[in-house]
Amino acid sequence: MSWSKLKQQLESFLSPALAGTVAYRATSYRYSPDKSGSGYLTVDQKNILNMADTTTPIRWYQTDQEIKNDPNIVIPVSMEEIEAIRKETKGAVPEERLEIMVRGRKSTSHAKELLAAQAALSKSNFTSVATTFLATSIEDNLESNDILLNILALIDRRVGKKRILNMSDSIKMKHSAVQYFYELRRRTV
Repeated sequence: MSWSKLKQQLESFLSPALAGTVAYRATSYRYSPDKSGSGYLTVDQKNILNMADTTTPIRWYQTDQEIKNDPNIVIPVSMEEIEAIRKETKGAVPEERLEIMVRGRKSTSHAKELLAAQAALSKSNFTSVATTFLATSIEDNLESNDILLNILALIDRRVGKKRILNMSDSIKMKHSAVQYFYELRRRTV
């Protein structure tokens, strides 16, 4: 599919509240061996999400320690998870340490997921991910581990006010780029 046709389809699904704010852009190089170019999203004509550029305002993580120590990522801990650790350690660990152990294990696995998603995003071809977005249900795009699919779904007009407001807890565990576009959308609903 040509970029102009793809851009037109993406813009047709853009939330009306974001119509003048968010724009899809792409560059391609005619004589490039792979001819893939790059795609990016702009907000108020500022380049916000460029998959290949580390100077964008979105924070890109370098190590899992950065993710673990980021205060913006909140990792919820349930009583069932604490109880599972208690059983695993056969009660040898003090009560106040159980929650720390659960949070540490969850943050490690979460960090690995975020780094993998970030690596896939930086290598992805914007047009192929956008085509996948258009062919997949909005629910699958929201639940996906792909950062770009999450962002495209969040700014989609098919995601209503009630769903946006109900997603606040699950968004806290997503990449900072997804959190940025969630906040942008939440302000407009």
